[in-house]
Amino acid sequence: MHQPTTEARPSIYYNYQVFKPWLPSAHARQKRKRVVIAGSGPAGMVAALELARLGVPSVIVTSELQVSQGSRAIVFTRRSMEILQQVGVADQMTENGLPWRFGNSYYRGQRVFRMEAPHDADDRFFPMINIQQQYMEQYLLEACEANPLIDFRWGNKVVKVEQGAALAHVTIDTPEGPYTLETDWLVAADGGRSEIRAAMNLHMEGSSYEGFFVIADIRVDLPLPTERLAYFDPEWNPGNTILMHREPHGIWRVDYQLPPGETPEEALQPESLKRRIDAQLAMIGHAGAKWEMDWNSVYSARTLTLPDYVQGRVIFTGDAAHLLPIFGVRGANTGFQDAQSLAWHLAFVVKGLAGERLLANHSAERVGAAREIIDEAGKSTRFMAPPSAGFRLLRDAVLSLSLSEEFVRPLYHWRTSRPHEYSGSALNSQGDDNALFKSGPAHGAPPQNIRLAPNDFLLDHLGGGFDLLYFTNADALPEPMRQVLAATRARGVPIRVTAIGAAAPVEGADLTLADLDGHFRNRYGVRANGAAYLLRPDQHVCARWLTLDATRLQAALNTALPQ
Repeated sequence: MHQPTTEARPSIYYNYQVFKPWLPSAHARQKRKRVVIAGSGPAGMVAALELARLGVPSVIVTSELQVSQGSRAIVFTRRSMEILQQVGVADQMTENGLPWRFGNSYYRGQRVFRMEAPHDADDRFFPMINIQQQYMEQYLLEACEANPLIDFRWGNKVVKVEQGAALAHVTIDTPEGPYTLETDWLVAADGGRSEIRAAMNLHMEGSSYEGFFVIADIRVDLPLPTERLAYFDPEWNPGNTILMHREPHGIWRVDYQLPPGETPEEALQPESLKRRIDAQLAMIGHAGAKWEMDWNSVYSARTLTLPDYVQGRVIFTGDAAHLLPIFGVRGANTGFQDAQSLAWHLAFVVKGLAGERLLANHSAERVGAAREIIDEAGKSTRFMAPPSAGFRLLRDAVLSLSLSEEFVRPLYHWRTSRPHEYSGSALNSQGDDNALFKSGPAHGAPPQNIRLAPNDFLLDHLGGGFDLLYFTNADALPEPMRQVLAATRARGVPIRVTAIGAAAPVEGADLTLADLDGHFRNRYGVRANGAAYLLRPDQHVCARWLTLDATRLQAALNTALPQ
């Protein structure tokens, strides 16, 4: 029988709650489920919440009785916050997190590069926000517990998966013994050491880099701003790199590379940790500062992905699908995008609104995103931790030149995680006017947010289905277009229409935005009435037109929902 620990995890700033296990004897015989999600990390819970928003129930099973140990992921991007807004937890993240937009790289005591992430008046969220993963998981958990379509089962560990033609049999162990669930689909969100992936003998493609890095979270009072700090080739750790981030509650993340040959066990000895953290604090001018350890771990950089995330009735997501280095804040942020994509694709298949080949599109898009991230992350990893003498020679040349030559300093840029643009998606309309636009979000891109009022933004009104943004000064949508929309809704496809430009409500539209100064039109590259954008349920653009009519709208919807 599975016996998860009932002892609360230690922390000097976070109060862990130990939940009661879900026990099969206390419940009636289990009926077949539509979706079972193995894993209660960020990807699993976001997938469940997005499925619920689209009307699909799910069961989350997790082997533990509490949220994850240690701060783990701490930096969340603007696009991640937009996704978290969709599932209802962005306000808590904003209230308790530390926003930032600058990053600094230092070499031999000199700042040689300063990164400034873009931020303008149309952005609700900062480019990045720092908060420990325990809090983010807590907020997601509270949202899951409040949702009647989500059945959350603590202390339930998946131990076996058997697949049939149209279902999966999932054996789950609990503190009082195993039981079996039948499910249409199993979502494997069980993390980087996915036991489901290992049991299915699936192999990832990519590279693993030699060397190890220590993560140490310490409580220390440092009069420094919330900005990313990177130190290259310091005297106390020659040839290696150190990163620092401020976290809430007086915690600082210190992330440093180990010299070749040192084992993780040696690196995590208290005396080793103390010596190196003291040396780092001294190097930045705070020798003798008093600090307290909260959590530490060791990791190695890997850039790996499964070649296909859909394996029969099992769909992999998050770290179970790919392993990415933390440089550029790619782990959890990529997992959010995975989960959002998976949820709408799967929901439309479960509800019979599209054929199962829609899931092949999800896999193709997210594998493509992972490979793009792997390419960029590989560049960052090779700069942070050169894998060969040749790469080290090149990196050291950049370091040396950066002291005096401006042109090499952008090579320090850490290529921050950004939302993947599905420019080659099979769901993008082939008969629209995408190529004719001079500006605005193109095929596969997420939408550009627009500030509508001091505390009101475009993305506050999107999500939960398809969104049609229609630019018009008329008092009503054209009747043929309204007929297409009515027929689409009649078959169960959620689609909302936002009319942009008219001073009064537009008949046939769900929402009308005046755009008196033309700012919205300008950001979306629209010059005339009748232009439009069609956004998928994950808000990525799948069609845009300089002039939209009913025939073109129907064609785009047919492409976006293959049967």
